Order: sequence, then structure tokens, then C-alpha cells
Amino acid sequence: MDDIFRQVSGILVAMWQRRWLGLAAAWAASFLAMAAVTFVIRDRYEASAKVFVDTQTVLKPLMSGLAFQPDVDQQVRMLARTLISRPNVEQLIKSPRSGLNDLSEGDRDRTIDRLTKEIKVAPSGDANLFSITYRDINPQRAQAIVGELVSLFVSSGVTDKQRDSEQARRFLDEQIKSYEEKLSASENRVKEFKLRNFGLTGTSNTDFFGRISTGTDEVNRLRVELQAAERSRDALRRELSNEEQSMPPEAMAPGMVAVQTDAESRLDAQRRQLDDLLRRYTDQHPDVVAARRTIAQLEQQRRAEQEARKISGSRGPAPTSPVFQRLRVAEAEAAARVASLRGQLGAQQAQLDQARAMAGKMPQVEAELAQLNRDYDIVRKNYEQLVSRRESASLGEKIDLTTKVAEFRVVEPPRVSPTPANPSRMTVAIMGVLASVGAGIGLALALTQLLPTAQDARQLREIGGRPVLGSVSMVLSPEMATDVRRDRRNFLLVCGLFLLVNAVWLVVVKQKMLS
Repeated sequence: MDDIFRQVSGILVAMWQRRWLGLAAAWAASFLAMAAVTFVIRDRYEASAKVFVDTQTVLKPLMSGLAFQPDVDQQVRMLARTLISRPNVEQLIKSPRSGLNDLSEGDRDRTIDRLTKEIKVAPSGDANLFSITYRDINPQRAQAIVGELVSLFVSSGVTDKQRDSEQARRFLDEQIKSYEEKLSASENRVKEFKLRNFGLTGTSNTDFFGRISTGTDEVNRLRVELQAAERSRDALRRELSNEEQSMPPEAMAPGMVAVQTDAESRLDAQRRQLDDLLRRYTDQHPDVVAARRTIAQLEQQRRAEQEARKISGSRGPAPTSPVFQRLRVAEAEAAARVASLRGQLGAQQAQLDQARAMAGKMPQVEAELAQLNRDYDIVRKNYEQLVSRRESASLGEKIDLTTKVAEFRVVEPPRVSPTPANPSRMTVAIMGVLASVGAGIGLALALTQLLPTAQDARQLREIGGRPVLGSVSMVLSPEMATDVRRDRRNFLLVCGLFLLVNAVWLVVVKQKMLS
């Protein structure tokens, strides 16, 4: 503890010996501070305003799902971040209210850079409450600039929203027109493909091969029925060949007439069968076509028989046996059924052959058609979505034009603080006085460290590193003591004058602030 006290005492004594240098440094620093505060530093006044953006409206939940609604909160935050951009600041200084519209080109660029750095737009409390602040040496100009920024903030939101709506609508119209062309081209490709592969499209692979299976079963069924009809016809023909055509004259009843010929009986049977078919089918049915072909052949045969009888001059004996007549009618009906089944079998076999011939091409055709339909469905789906979104965007644009989706409220209008913003000139002046006192003390302390002196024998031994044999005390004469006292008195007077000058200076600075 004694060593510390001794060291401190030694430093203070050494600083006292260099007191005039320290006092000179304090006066110099004080004059510099006075000059800086008087001629360089200016009081800056802060203007501020607060704007609240209300994005919660009644229309927002009502129009949910019907109209396109952008994220207004995100747009407002982005607008606040980009408010202090160079185009906006250029528009700001062009306003006559700012008083900056008559600057030169160089001053204009420097002013734009300065305003971009000094204007602050930041959230204040709530997410949609924004504070706009600016400091200037002219309080009226600071207030005017903040007012212009508030107007720019409110108007830029509406302008940007309208510009975005126009760009979105123009983009959607271009895309819809492009997809209309794609949709038309896709429809034409599907139409041309179906025309080119007529008969192969319209059914799936399973249905098509099911038709082949059904056709095969039908052909087999008709073949079985045809074989049975042919056996029945052949049996009737055998019985007919063994039966006598005419009865003995004594067995004939009075008034009995001859019956029809074989061709006429078969023709009548075939016509009855045709009438029955026409009641169930149309004229294009294969059974109807086959029956008419058989009737035509029988009529031709009947005409040939009639011509032969005319040439021979005799009709010949007509068959008079009832059994023979019934067998001949049954044989004619069996022959007609055979002809009908052959016609049905031929038509069904032709359809089956055609289906089998197309079976090789069917998978490829169906695959190509599926690809075309898939491309068409994708284009159509995108087209319908674009049209739907255009309608939603149009409805949202109408809502923007007729109502306010976001309402800007000026919570605190632009105002200027009556006192300068920190640091004020008074604060800087006080800091200058303290800095000048510190400069004097700091210089004296620095000299004691750079140019150390020994104040006693112990300190001399520590500095020199050699033993001290003794010390000699200095006795001041009356004249020297008088000089020492005069020097101390002068030092104190100069220190008092320093403090008085700085106090007067602080009072002057305060009066200028209040004036």
C-alpha cells in the first residue's frame, strides 16, 4: 500500500512540475472545441411520423376462394423496405415543399445519397405500424420531407397494386391465347387420328378382344345350328324321295285339286319366313338379306319350270298325295332355314375375320390415342385453370378498384421535436470542456511517462540501478519561495480563467439553442 501511495505521489509531483504544459494543452483543446461547436457542428432537429396499415377488412373472408387475394401484409412490409430507394428520393427532392428542387447536379447527387442514409423507416411495435424519421438542421424542411414520405408511402401502395394487377392480367391473357392455340391443335390431332383409324377407336383393348371372343362363340353356335338344319333337310329329302307323289284315282275324294309344285311350295314357305323375320329385324339384317336372296332364286326356278312346261305343252301330273305335299313343304322350310343360317354364318364370320385382322393394330392405335388424349387433357386442364385464375384476378382487381383492401392510417402526423436531437450542440460543448481538461491532464501524465524524473533517493536507485550513497536537501531562499508562490498563484488564476471562459461559452451556446 505504501508503494502504491509513493508511486501515485511521485506521478502527481511530476505532473505538477509540467502543469503549465498541461494547462496550455487544455486551452488549445478548448479553443478547438469552441471552434468546432461554433462553426462546424449544427443542431439537428428530428421529424417523425407513424403510419398504421390496416389489412383486416370484411371483404377478405367473404371473397375467400372466389377472388385472388395477395398477401397484403407481406406487400406492405416489402413496400416499407423499398420506400427509401433512389427513384423515390429523387421524386422527394423534386417536391417544392422539400426546398431541395433547385440544387445543382453535384449537390443533388450528394443530397440523394445523404437522404438515403439518414431517412429511417422501421416497424414500431405492431407488425403493420411503421415509423418514419429524419433529422435536419432546418426543422421545417425535416417536417416537410417526412410529410412527403408519408404521402409517397400511401400512394405507392395503390400505384404498385394497380400496376401489378395490369401486368398479371396481361400475362394471363397472353398465356390463355397461347393455350387456346395448343388446345385447338391438340383437338385437331385427335380428330384426324380418329378419322384415320375409323373403326379401331372408341373402345378399350378389353372390349375389343371381348368382341372377338363373343364373335367366335356366335360363329360356333351358328355352325352347330347349320349342321343340325342340314341333317334335318337331308332326312326330309330322303323321305320325300321314297314317298309317292300321287294318290290312286279311286282314293281321291270328289273335288280334290292338284297341289302346288315343289318350287311354289318352297317359295311360299320362304315368304312366310321372310314375313316373320321382317317383324323382328330391319331390312339390313343378314337373315332378311339371305331370305330375300333365296326367294329370288326360287322365283327364278319357278319361272324356269313354267317355261319348260309351256315348251313341252303339258303341265304334267300334279302330285296329289297329302303326305308327299306335307313332306315337300317341310323340306322347303328346312332348306330355307339352312339358307338363312348360312347367310348369318357368312356375315358373322366376315365380322370375326375383320375383328381379327384389326386385332394386330388395335394395341398400337389405342396407345397412340391414349397419348393424344393425355396431352389434350393436360392442355385443357391448364387452359381451364388459367381462365379460372383470370376470372379470379379480374374479380380481385374490381375489388381493389371499388374498395380498399388495405387502409393507411396516419397515427401520428409529421411533427418536429422542439429540442435538437442528441447529440445537441450543448452536449457537444460540455463534452468539449471535459475533453480539454482531460487533454491537459493527459499531456502532463504522458510527459511523466515519456520523460520520467526521480523524486527521492529510492526512486533514483530504482531508475539508475545503482546504490545511492546519500541525498542533499534543497533549502529555498526567500526570493525563490516568493517566486514559487507567485507561480502557483498565477497557475491557479489561469485555471480559474479557463473555467470561467468555458462556463461563459456554455451559457452562450445554451442561449443560442433557446433563441
